[in-house]
Amino acid sequence: MTRTAQRSVGLAQLSLLNTAPPELVGVAAEAGFDFIGVRVRPVTPGERPYDLQPGSPMLRETLSRMQDTGVTVRDIEFLLLDGSDRREAWLRMMEAGHALGATSLTVAGADPDSARLVHTLTRMTEDGRGFGITPTLEAISYQPVASIAQAADIARQAGCHIVVDTLHFNRFNGAGAAGQWAGLHANADLVPLLQLCDGPPERPATREGLVVESRSEREVPGAGAFRLAETVTALPNGLPVSAETPSDRRVAELGELGWARLLKSGVDAVLAAAGSVQATANLEGTGTR
Repeated sequence: MTRTAQRSVGLAQLSLLNTAPPELVGVAAEAGFDFIGVRVRPVTPGERPYDLQPGSPMLRETLSRMQDTGVTVRDIEFLLLDGSDRREAWLRMMEAGHALGATSLTVAGADPDSARLVHTLTRMTEDGRGFGITPTLEAISYQPVASIAQAADIARQAGCHIVVDTLHFNRFNGAGAAGQWAGLHANADLVPLLQLCDGPPERPATREGLVVESRSEREVPGAGAFRLAETVTALPNGLPVSAETPSDRRVAELGELGWARLLKSGVDAVLAAAGSVQATANLEGTGTR
């Protein structure tokens, strides 16, 4: 497998949502990815569930494929924290994640009561220590926790991390783009993973439009209007990145492996551009031309 700029590159489950984890490992390996993210719990009723609990046949097959290919699992997903008691759900997810070798579990903040959300995440973070897994709170443009600054404030109180998704980073319309960039620079230390995708500059006008775009209509990294190279350079050098780029239409056209290869090519191009941006900044910082 290849590495780009000394950086691990992953393929998120959402990019190929209907590809079971054992097959996703194989596709990722053939396309040149280093790791995958795995959806160990379905988010919507229509999703195909993947049983990755300890002792399950799918877990055994996934681990076998991982050993054969060298592809690892870095993150698992996805749990919506809505104010109800989700402890049983996250404990089962952590059991599966631990068996896969994951180190983070992505959650979203749908609870409008921020104090209760902090309490929930604190408890979740404490539980995660026994599994070697840290919750990562994702700011999602159509949920109550929508900005980087909001997510970081809650995460610092709870002792966990945040994950940055370039779609939701660009679709937040509260404090505007300047506020998002300020939040990203101020809280880069909390980010263990950057999820890359691209899109047009126009934000969907409705919540329904935001949801559809998020789940099934993203663009290949580098093919849209997002400032992806700048986003990469705003975060720690060498931070792992993952292609989270679902597109039902393009998967149908290209097939699973064709889509994965196109995503890897796009990510590589973004990282190369980020390297150029960083090199230019270093030269300007030293006064060398």
